[in-house]
Amino acid sequence: MENLQALLSIFTFLGVIILVMTEWIHLTIAALLGALLLVFTNVMTLKEAVGYIGNSHGTLGLFFGVMVLVRAFEPTKIFDYLATQIVILAKGNGKRLLLSIVGIVTPICAVLPNATTVMLLAPLIPPMAQEIGINFVPLLILMVFIANSAGLLTLVGDPATFIVGDAINISFTSYLWQLSLGGVLAVITVVATLPFLFRKIWHTKLDNLEELPHTQINHPRVVAVGAVIIAFVLVFFVIGESLPVPISPAAVALLGAALALLLSHHTRIDTVNNILRDVDWSTLIFFMSIFVLIGGLEKTGVINSLSGFLAIFLGKNIVLGSLFLLFFVGILSSVVPNIPLVVAMVPLIKQYLVTVGLAPAEVLAQDFQGQFPAEVLPLFYAMMFGATLGGNGTLVGASSNIVAAGISEQHGRRISFKTFLHYGIPVMFLQLVTSGLYVLVRFLI
Repeated sequence: MENLQALLSIFTFLGVIILVMTEWIHLTIAALLGALLLVFTNVMTLKEAVGYIGNSHGTLGLFFGVMVLVRAFEPTKIFDYLATQIVILAKGNGKRLLLSIVGIVTPICAVLPNATTVMLLAPLIPPMAQEIGINFVPLLILMVFIANSAGLLTLVGDPATFIVGDAINISFTSYLWQLSLGGVLAVITVVATLPFLFRKIWHTKLDNLEELPHTQINHPRVVAVGAVIIAFVLVFFVIGESLPVPISPAAVALLGAALALLLSHHTRIDTVNNILRDVDWSTLIFFMSIFVLIGGLEKTGVINSLSGFLAIFLGKNIVLGSLFLLFFVGILSSVVPNIPLVVAMVPLIKQYLVTVGLAPAEVLAQDFQGQFPAEVLPLFYAMMFGATLGGNGTLVGASSNIVAAGISEQHGRRISFKTFLHYGIPVMFLQLVTSGLYVLVRFLI
C-alpha cells in the first residue's frame, strides 16, 4: 500500500509539472487538481494537506500582505507616475531602461525577499512599457532574473537561501564574506546577456519625451500616509526578526496590509471588497497546492529514498557531490518552485551526510544549533546557488516568477511557459556554470 501511495504521489507531481509545461490547462488548476487527487486517493487526509499548507504560512502570509498593500494604493496612480519618471530618467533609451531596472532591483533584493520586491516594483513595468510602445513581458522577465540573482547577495534576499542558511546556522556576516560574491557574479551574468536576449528593447530609442502622458498623482495626502506605511513595512522587514521579540516578515506585511485597508476605507478612495477581490488568488492557490504535492512526496518516503540514492552515487566525494547538487538542484528548481524544493532537500542532504558518516546524527534534530563540519558546507552552498538560479529557467521555477506572471495577466498579457523558456534557459545555464566555477574555486580547490 505504501509503495502504491509513493508511486501515486510521484506520478501526480510529474503529471502536474507536465500539464504546466505544456500549458494544456492553467497552472493553478493543474496544481489544485493534483493536490486534491492526493486527498481523494487517501495519500493524505485533508487535515494533513492543510497542515502542509500551514507549515508554509510565512510565505503565504507575506505574499498576501504585499499583494493587498500594492493594490490598496492603485487608485492614487502612484505606480503610473513613478513609471513615467523612470522613463524620463532613462531619457527614453532602451539600453538605459534595461540597466535602470537592474540598478533599482539589485540593491532592494539584497535586503528584501525577491518575490516581495517583484510584487512592489512589477506594477511599474506595464505603464512604463506602454509609454515607450514596447512589450512589457520581457521587462517583467528581466526583473525576475535580477530579483532571483540578487537574492544571493545576502542571507535574506531569497527565501530559499534563508531556509538553507538557517539549516546550517550560518550568520548574516558569514554569508556576506563567503557567498555574496557569487550573487554579484550572477547579476553580472544577466547584464552580459542584455544586448542579445533583449536586443529589440536594447536598441529602442524614444525621441519625443515631451509627448509622454504626464500622469498626475491622485489623493496626494493618501500617498504621503501610504509612504509612511510602506517605510514602516520595509524597515521591519529588515530588523523585525532581530528584535528582542521577533516579528516575522509575514506578520509585518499583514499589518501593513491592514493599515493600507484602513487608509483606503477611511479616505474612501476604494472599498475593501474591491481591493480583496483584486488580490491574485490564483498565485496563492498555486503555492498552497504545490506545498501539498511536495508534502505527498515527503509523507510517502520518496524524499528519504532519494537520500539513500545519493549515498550510493556520491559516496564521500564532496567535490563531485557539490557540483552534482548545484546542477541537479538547478535543473530540478527550474520545474519545481524553489521554496518547497529546498524545504524538501535540506533534510535529504542532512540524512545523506549522516548515512555516509560525514556528519553526526545530531544534525538531524530540528533544533540543532551546532556547527556543521566545514568540509561538508560546500554541499549546502551549491544547493543554495542551484535552487535560486535554477528558478530562472522556467515560469514555475521561483515564487517571483509566478508573482510576475500573475501581475502580467492582470495587465492583459499572459507570460506563456514557452516565452519564459526562451529567455530563461540561456540565463540559467550561464549562471549555473558561473556559480559552479565559483564554488569550485572558492571552496573546493
